[in-house]
Amino acid sequence: MTDKLLLVLMMVLSMCQPIAAAHLHREKEYQDAWCAKVGGVTEFILDDGTRVDCLTDDYAIEFEFASKWAESVGQSLYYAERTGKLPGVVLIMEHESDDRFAKRLDILARKYRIKVWKVAPG
Repeated sequence: MTDKLLLVLMMVLSMCQPIAAAHLHREKEYQDAWCAKVGGVTEFILDDGTRVDCLTDDYAIEFEFASKWAESVGQSLYYAERTGKLPGVVLIMEHESDDRFAKRLDILARKYRIKVWKVAPG
């Protein structure tokens, strides 16, 4: 009985590991490094309590993992409207397959004049 229980426990734990390792780094790590490099302010708080991931002299920037590209569009436009800055998105590209998401974002970025930067680990 103990061996079977141990085997089941090991199987369950091995299935949980990929979930925890979905991203190579946390979004905040990319945000802090990139924003500091361009001289921006991280987590700039608006009067409604929302937070701009990185605010520069010219841009209100949202950081997002590539698979959540669609969320970045609305947030960057909202932050730009609230701050009087231009909208920007830093798309986090951790996997080769993320190119398909970047292409989708680029279509809307051109239409709504959103500046897009891409970052990858390394």
